[in-house]
Parts: sequence; structure tokens; C-alpha cells
Amino acid sequence: MFEKLEVVEKRYDELTNQIADPEIIANTGEWQKLMKEHSSIEEIVEKYREYKNTLKSMEEAKELMEDPEMKELAEEEYYASKEKIPTIEEELKFLLIPKDPNDDKSVICEIRGGAGGEEAALFAGTLFRMYGMYAERKHWKIEILNENATELGGYKEISFMVTGKGAYSRLKFESGVHRVQRVPDTESSGRIHTSTATVAVLPVVEDVEIEINPADIKMEVFRASGAGGQHINKTSSAVRLIHVPTGIVAECQTQRSQLQNREYAMNMLKSRLYEIEKEKQDSEISNTRKIQVGSGDRSEKIRTYNYPQGRITDHRIGFSVFQMENFLNGDLDEMIDNLIAADRAEKLKGDEE
Repeated sequence: MFEKLEVVEKRYDELTNQIADPEIIANTGEWQKLMKEHSSIEEIVEKYREYKNTLKSMEEAKELMEDPEMKELAEEEYYASKEKIPTIEEELKFLLIPKDPNDDKSVICEIRGGAGGEEAALFAGTLFRMYGMYAERKHWKIEILNENATELGGYKEISFMVTGKGAYSRLKFESGVHRVQRVPDTESSGRIHTSTATVAVLPVVEDVEIEINPADIKMEVFRASGAGGQHINKTSSAVRLIHVPTGIVAECQTQRSQLQNREYAMNMLKSRLYEIEKEKQDSEISNTRKIQVGSGDRSEKIRTYNYPQGRITDHRIGFSVFQMENFLNGDLDEMIDNLIAADRAEKLKGDEE
């Protein structure tokens, strides 16, 4: 660990000199790239320097303990420093876990009703409302990109963008199959039904992260059928983009202009293509070691919402909360904090193996 820390500190010093170089400052793109790297390792370096200073204080106090006049004060300093060392070492181990480069990004979420017909569509609507209320608590902005609503107020599918720093770091664990057990409003006999909805959480990617050949994209325009009033329904402002090599389709029909809809659809397309590439890389890594919590497998049943028991259980970490109403009103932090902690513990364990 300490050899790695020495390398990180050396790189930090190099970057400190580079970002102060007038020639590099003049090259905005290069300067921003170096600043980002500098910022990403700053906390590690500061903590490592605190560790080295604490060790130094301990050694100095040990020497001063030989002086009868300084012995009492020196002992106090020595044992205080000694007590801090294990805590700082644990913090350093945690800081050395590689950060997900997407964590600070905004996200595109896609929710689809799964098994269960109309009840599954209603559950998809419940999940959309839940994430909307969570975003509100975090002061994030939500924009609906595409929706296929049902007559009873559910969604066969709905796509939306959540804009806000750190959105991906909090929502990425939501990808997968969500299962609900409840008595549907449409059920007269009071029988409990089990239905599912799938959630996909994709980071919003920048142009530099993924390149798409314009010749590979087929664009179709059509009249929107969703919300938006008379203007949308009278003009062909909705946009459908088809990525020919992969067959991936991205649609947007909620903006007033065709240009805006195309921009949003392109964002969705880039995010989906980026996710495919990321999954390919992750699967290569998982041949060596798979981190279950953050796998994001869309076919994996990750959570059950049991209404009769008022219980929400995340199957990946075996954690349950019993505040159904609060949870569905966007109080997700306890669950998400536990998922993040489990993910970090798994990564730390993997690094030690």
C-alpha cells in the first residue's frame, strides 16, 4: 500500500508543477484534464501526508520521553499519535479503492413494466414517482424524455434524465429487476399479486467518451403521442434514432422542437452504447473477480417491495427497511448508503486478495 501511496504523491507533485506551467494553462483542454486528475488524488495525498506527520510526531515524542522534564507531555503526544495511526491506515485503504469515473455524472433512467400486465405498468409508475421525489430531495432536475403511459396511470415504459452532480453515484445501484407483492386496485378478490419492473440507470456521457459515426445513424421523425399539447401532436417533432450496427433505438418526444428531441435522443443513444462498452469491460474484469453489489445486471432481481409486510428488501446485501410509505416518497438514502458501504467493502476485500 505504501509503495502505491509514494507513487501517487510523486504524481501529485508533478501535476502541481504542470498546472502552474503557463504553456499548459494556455492549452485549456490539457489544463482541465490535469486539474481533474490533480483533484482526484488530492484527498489521498493529504491523508498520506497526515499519516507521515503523525508517524513523525510519534517518533519525536518517543525521543523526548528520555527527558524527565518532558516525559509526561511526550508520553501524551506519543500515545495520542499511536492511537491515530490505525484509523488513518484504514482511511487510506478506503481512499485507494479506484473511484468510478462516472460517479459525478447525471443519468438517464429507463423504467419498463415487466411481468404482471397492467399492475406491472402501475408499479413502473410508482417507481418513477419514487425516483422523482428522491431527486427533489437531492435538488436534482428531472426531465422526461420518452413515455408510453397506460389508461390507468402507469407506464409500459418511461425514460427520463436526472441532472445533478453525483446522481450516478447514488442511483447506479438501482439497475435491475424490482419486484412488488401487493393487492392491485384492479383485484376485487383481494389476492396478492407479484409483478416486476426493470430499471436501467445509464451515465450521461460526453462526446469525447464515445464516438458515433453519423453514417451509422438512421433518423425518423413522427408525431408525438405523449404529453405536450396541441403543438406536439400537430407537427412531426418527435425523433427516433436507430443505430444501424447494433439495432439500438432511442426516442424522444417530450420537447417542443425536433432539434431538442434529437439532442436528447442522441444523449440516450450515446449512453446506451457507452453502457454496452462498459459492460464488456466489466465482464472481462469479472472473469477474475465479480463485485456483486455493483454488477448492475438488468436481469437480476435486486429488490422486493412487500406491501402486506410493509417491507422493502434488497437481495444483494440482505438489507430490509420497514418504512414503505417513506421509501416510496423518496426516502432512499438509508438503503443506498448500505449498498455503497457493501460495494466499498467488497472492493476492499478484492484488493486485499
